[in-house]
Amino acid sequence: MHNYRLLTEEEIGILEDKGCTAEDWTSIYVALDFMPTYIINVAFYGQIHLGVFEKYLEISKDFRKHSGIKNATLRNVCIGDNCLIENVSNYINNYHIGEECYISNVSTMETTEGATFGEGNMISVLNEMGDGNVILFDKLNSQLAAFMLKYADDKELRESLRQLVNNDLSNTLPDTGTLGRGVKIVNTREIINTIIFDGCEVNSATRLFDCTLMSTSNSGVYLGADVICENSIVSDGSSIINGVNIQDCFVGEACQLSNGFTASSSLFFANSYMSNGEACAAFCGPFTTSHHKSSLLIGASFSFYNAGSGTNFSNHAYKMGPLHYGMLERGTKTASGAYILMPANIGAFSVCFGKLMHHPDTRNIPFSYLIAYGDIMYLFPGRNLNTVGLYRDVRKWPKRDKRPYSGQKSIVNFDWLSPFTINEMLKGKKILQNLQEVQGEMVSEYNYRGYVIKNSWLTTGLHNYDVGIRMYMGEMLKKYGTTMPTSTIGIGEWNDLSGLLLPDSEEQQIKADMMNGSINSIQELLDRINTIAENYQNYAWTFTYQLIKDYYKINQITEHDIEHILKDAYAAKREWINGIRKDAIKEYKLGDVDEELYHSFLDQIDNELDIL
Repeated sequence: MHNYRLLTEEEIGILEDKGCTAEDWTSIYVALDFMPTYIINVAFYGQIHLGVFEKYLEISKDFRKHSGIKNATLRNVCIGDNCLIENVSNYINNYHIGEECYISNVSTMETTEGATFGEGNMISVLNEMGDGNVILFDKLNSQLAAFMLKYADDKELRESLRQLVNNDLSNTLPDTGTLGRGVKIVNTREIINTIIFDGCEVNSATRLFDCTLMSTSNSGVYLGADVICENSIVSDGSSIINGVNIQDCFVGEACQLSNGFTASSSLFFANSYMSNGEACAAFCGPFTTSHHKSSLLIGASFSFYNAGSGTNFSNHAYKMGPLHYGMLERGTKTASGAYILMPANIGAFSVCFGKLMHHPDTRNIPFSYLIAYGDIMYLFPGRNLNTVGLYRDVRKWPKRDKRPYSGQKSIVNFDWLSPFTINEMLKGKKILQNLQEVQGEMVSEYNYRGYVIKNSWLTTGLHNYDVGIRMYMGEMLKKYGTTMPTSTIGIGEWNDLSGLLLPDSEEQQIKADMMNGSINSIQELLDRINTIAENYQNYAWTFTYQLIKDYYKINQITEHDIEHILKDAYAAKREWINGIRKDAIKEYKLGDVDEELYHSFLDQIDNELDIL
């Protein structure tokens, strides 16, 4: 912070000679070392604070210009040291501008009465015509948003959350729009009621209104040509370019929105990519992708999801190429003429299809295909457990996380075998066993809530679930051996809170503590969520220890048991790899992949046999 002084009579004379005017020269305060040399053709209104203008700024690679103010109208503005502000065709009003900012060819920058900067607004997600259920604010992450949505009908909890957010905002929101250090704004028409953090850039945008653009020390936000962004918050590492129009949205870390994409009342988290198409009241969790002009994401939740279009053929069932997580979009037609859907609860890779795809009758039969032939819908349970697509995607998603470690607000657990997915396999396995008991083991087809399951498919599904369960138990047992769990937290149901895998008991404890006042601030709530994430391995081992005892019908795990269980796990791993190998061979024979990539992939999965 500077100590400021009034202008001297000599400085006022120099400024007037340079074409400057002031409503009241005594309302202009300058840094002690201020020199008027680089202030040219500026009209001052209201109270003005000016820093020093001593340095050159790099405005493009190898192109530097001296800091200063030229051809601008300023009212009630505080300008930090060594900014370059030039060619403001209308005015800058009620703004605090940080050090070394570059503002050029801007029409209007202004803070008006009642500015919210996009903070504290309630929007309606999943139900485009319903009441508001998610509060937009700068600390929002995928877990808080999912929690708000899950308990949106609980009026008391909803009001408690809103009060915590309002308390947080009352302590942090500034009185005027602010620009952080090193902000760059060029060729942009309107910036109204907007906070822009350090290092962000706005280049050739059309309009920003009631927005916050966030950043971390090494990751800012970029807004490009013809972008309109209203009543929205954009997180660090994200870029919005090429005619995107968003309203009442939250854009999380390292997201990309481009090429005319439009959205309203929607949430985008952690590495989501949106191009063309549109979204309305959509919850787009981590790694949601949409890039077709005909794609409309509306009133549904997505995560680790690639939205296709009705005319787009993307064979996600078999792929060694860099496609998506083994999920075919609705309406995708296979070479055999079948339409395939794969509704599945699959941990951090879960897709809650909402009204778009997820049918409640199949939600407990995970990793499955739905194949429609005419009027008959066939269900192939557990088929997606040993596909090339699953194998590739399990390994690629962590590598595609573009967020700097310091900026990862949304929690993403990449474990594909986890207490959450294993519980779903156990439920799927029980459903299939019940079908066998009720309908008999010798029938050719089973009927399950209007779906048809072929006998051989049911048997394969049961076997695939067992393979996954045994692999998981072996992996965990290798880490922990006979170590006894230190608590009971982890036994029972698990949930996927948009990337955070947690015991249901811990989620219910959060809810109870919100209601009884034990959680008194948003930061305390975030800390609780982070603590749960940090204890994931301990909770998972508690779950696994009980699972092993139940599965093998033993009271305590001994060294002899470990030998037997690990042997089962290695055998399951071999079967899993062999299933993926068969899937790869099938793809190669279809001519979808070249020979070099094919053999490279086979070598890669063969190496997996040495790892449990």
